[in-house]
Amino acid sequence: MSISPARRVAYGVLRAVHDGDAYANLLLPSRIRQARLSPADAALATELSYGALRMQGYDDRVIALAAGRPVEKIDPEVLDALRLGVRQLLGMRVPAHAAVDESVSLVTAAGRKRATGFANGVLRTVSRSTPDQWRARVLAGLDGDELLAAESAHPTWVVEAFRAALAAEDAAAELPELLAADNVAPRVALVALPGLAEPAELGAPGGVSPVAAASPGGDPAALPPIASGRARVQDEGSQLAALALSRARPISPGERWLDLCAGPGGKAALLAAEARLGGAVLEANELIPARAGLVRRALEVFDPPPVVHEGDAVAFGRDHPGEYDRILLDAPCTGLGALRRRPEARWRKQPSDLAELVPLQAALLDAAVVALGPGGLLAYVTCSPHPAETREQVAAVLGRHPGLRAVDTPAVLAGIATRDLGLPASPSAQLWPHRHGTDAMFIQLLRAA
Repeated sequence: MSISPARRVAYGVLRAVHDGDAYANLLLPSRIRQARLSPADAALATELSYGALRMQGYDDRVIALAAGRPVEKIDPEVLDALRLGVRQLLGMRVPAHAAVDESVSLVTAAGRKRATGFANGVLRTVSRSTPDQWRARVLAGLDGDELLAAESAHPTWVVEAFRAALAAEDAAAELPELLAADNVAPRVALVALPGLAEPAELGAPGGVSPVAAASPGGDPAALPPIASGRARVQDEGSQLAALALSRARPISPGERWLDLCAGPGGKAALLAAEARLGGAVLEANELIPARAGLVRRALEVFDPPPVVHEGDAVAFGRDHPGEYDRILLDAPCTGLGALRRRPEARWRKQPSDLAELVPLQAALLDAAVVALGPGGLLAYVTCSPHPAETREQVAAVLGRHPGLRAVDTPAVLAGIATRDLGLPASPSAQLWPHRHGTDAMFIQLLRAA
């Protein structure tokens, strides 16, 4: 049986993710363009790729039961074909014969012809039971967070972290809703850079950001404002994080702003547009040369473009004491708040990652405080709701710097957002996919003495 172009693309993406540590959200669009897929096939390739990666933990449990062996004992090339087949059988409206036959053909095309009988047997076994029957088998004997983790295809430690973050708002009961939201493809959000474009040029208004628009569909790069660099694809949570810093108070001409960890440059571009309108000057810093190049490209639309420094952010902050009026610290983090858009991330991250990230975040915060001038504003932002990366970091930095004060960030956002965000009373703001339609972005404004 021939293999459809969409399934070839999806399989190629899975292999690149699992064999080459590729990022699906970056790789898939280029693979779709290279294969010249029709809009219908592009949508199928996207649903297949993202669905198989998001639901990998759940589907692997099904595969292990159907195969009678752990998935670690299955050749990776065969396993990825099985994952695509199982996702079609259990989560998509695809005829069973097409899901089975084309997945087996992928095994042959991958050079694993001797495994075709095994793959066919596994998928036929899966096809003989309903999704509800498989769900009962997968969840048998599980309870609590382990059951939620298995059912929602999240690692248990991530579920526990989400529970703790929601519990801090007395909202632990929302955990199933949050996990479900993580498994729904987010709508594509666009940002019109202020002074360069208007949201009305891009599509329907966004959900919460005043400079956002909802993508009308298709390739966003085909829209003239995006093609010219006057608008970008950007999650609305990221937009609000940048706007919280730029619109927390009026801009005084001549202010110096800094995006301390700027790569890949999305927030830097929005800040640069805001600074330009208010007569401020933005600078950016990025450690990794390739990412610094992305920042420069993101800022090319401005004349002259902001200066982009390359180097360690901790050293940069310490070397520029008291020089900046506003600083954005979008800190390196686990990225648990963006699992909707980065489907493979939930399986790559480990609790041990926090052991490296938490001290780094603390060092970056200290460096940013050093670089902040008297009365200056610092926005500490993470795309993670994990308490160790959010509230605990803020409490610790306030303890280390007695002159630093927490700004009522929900109040600032209330004056920016296009609708009531329903944020609880707290100095910090935690956005959520299931409440706000954004990534789970954490934002805390801090003010120097």
